[in-house]
Amino acid sequence: MVLDEFFLAPLGLVALLGAIPLIVLYLLRPEPARRTLPTFRFLAETAGRTASNPIFDRLLRSLLLLIQLLAIVTLVVSLATPYVLVPEAETVSETVLVLDTSASMAVRDNGGTRFDKALSAARDEVTGTTSVVAASSSADVVVRRGSSIDARAALDGLTVTDSPGDLRTAVTTATSIAGEDARIVVLSDFADDSPWADAVREARARGLVVELQQFAGGGENNVGIVDRRFSGTNVTVTVKNYRDTPATRTVSLAGTSRQVELAAGDVATATLPVPAGGGRVTLSPSDSFATDDELYIAAPEDESIDVLVLTNDENEYLTAALSVIPEVSLTVDNPPTSITSSYDVIIYSNVNPGRILRSNVDAGRDTLADGGGVAIQAQEEPPNYGDLLLVSPERIGTTPTIRSVEAHELTRDITFPPPTEYVVGSLQDGESLVTATDGTSLIAISERGEGRLVYYGFIEEQSAFKFNYQYPVFWKRTVFYLAGRSTLGELNQPTGGSIGASPNQTVEGPSGEITGPEVRLADAGFYRVGNERVAASLLSESESDVVAPPLTGENAPANFPTRVEERLVPDALTEWAVLVALGATLVELGYLRRRGDL
Repeated sequence: MVLDEFFLAPLGLVALLGAIPLIVLYLLRPEPARRTLPTFRFLAETAGRTASNPIFDRLLRSLLLLIQLLAIVTLVVSLATPYVLVPEAETVSETVLVLDTSASMAVRDNGGTRFDKALSAARDEVTGTTSVVAASSSADVVVRRGSSIDARAALDGLTVTDSPGDLRTAVTTATSIAGEDARIVVLSDFADDSPWADAVREARARGLVVELQQFAGGGENNVGIVDRRFSGTNVTVTVKNYRDTPATRTVSLAGTSRQVELAAGDVATATLPVPAGGGRVTLSPSDSFATDDELYIAAPEDESIDVLVLTNDENEYLTAALSVIPEVSLTVDNPPTSITSSYDVIIYSNVNPGRILRSNVDAGRDTLADGGGVAIQAQEEPPNYGDLLLVSPERIGTTPTIRSVEAHELTRDITFPPPTEYVVGSLQDGESLVTATDGTSLIAISERGEGRLVYYGFIEEQSAFKFNYQYPVFWKRTVFYLAGRSTLGELNQPTGGSIGASPNQTVEGPSGEITGPEVRLADAGFYRVGNERVAASLLSESESDVVAPPLTGENAPANFPTRVEERLVPDALTEWAVLVALGATLVELGYLRRRGDL
């Protein structure tokens, strides 16, 4: 806008409309009484012939109006803040603050935490131009070349996380955003196993000043949970003693406790049953680093997966693979049969086409409608499964080769040997995960509403896959997929990672709501994604090793370079406009006095 080149607040010029009523009043002012004098008759006629516009002549003859208009205009101009550009020199000192927000900064030291002390020191290091980088499992640029006010506001909004640290990435990020002659201040406990020292040397090689401030008090007697493994419905917790002396700790979960004895630097394990719905593992007594004294466990509310196998010729390899899954409650029944109970998964295997009832097939459709799953094993003469069968059988083929195996949770890292015989057919619905060279789907999946379908195209008698150690692994994955369940390993994640969600989906986390599609697990606790609950805990042996050696010879000098910038800045002329308005007002008062109106 053109007015912006002359006024800082051009909207103030709207007040010029106030001059309109003043002009109107002068135009509507009544005429004085006229008297004809013979002496001036001929002079008046001559003046009337030469006047171009009587109305404007009246305005021009009104000196008082002109003075008042001048006062109004100058006052309005002062409201719009006129300005001119003038050169200005400013001394600039640029600082990039790298503040460690990783879990080890939560160690308590003399009533406060390491993070509290580092945050206070960071506020003292703020200069006129300051960037702030928060360092945890990732490097987040909170403020980039902001003012001192912006930088301090950003620092006040930072909190310590429960994630392991990656200080090297943070220092590298700070180096990339630092301007010429900037300094980098790293505030951390430096209890980080990443090669951060290499990043510091690279920054200094660029000519940047890098100052390191260490906050490493407390944590000398730490004993913490550093790992966990799941087996069936049990969890095995790994505890490590970082002390120089022996320690005894009690590991507890939902009323069950185990005591572990640890020598100096020793590691011990404790196995506990996981209750329905999960819980929280605690390590007692606690110490100055409370974050690794807790382990959050997420588990389904319903512990068991009810599986029904409908068969007239039991596939013992299949039932054996299912029976060893701790979460599976297995039922084997022979058609024709009446299915009165509800199941999470129904598997049709070696079913006699002449013995299966329509209600037996309808039970599969009901399971899908309830959000469960149905699997159908291929056979030479399949019954009429209707829309439950993903591959339409055409004939029996021999000695195929495997063309492709898609990367999917069911087939990941599993090698499928080609069968001797197989059912050749075309895929009617869903997605093929294992495909033969002729395009026949040997394993296919499909989603029907809230339910899921799996087609297993290997004829069991003609396939060697049943002898493979990966066969039970495949069927465990399949059962969990069909039931819509995640394994305990999938439901429990380490902090510092992330979980997926739908775009713009709201996830409830330990510190409030988070919006998808990617949810970072920065804090330990429970995250609810839709109807599923996921747990995140600190599981880092290096992060729990909170005692770091003191820095030697790494601190930069206190003085740091500055630079002078020349720039044009607006110089407001408001006071001059006000002086002109004041002068016009004084002239108006003098004129009124001279005219005798005052």
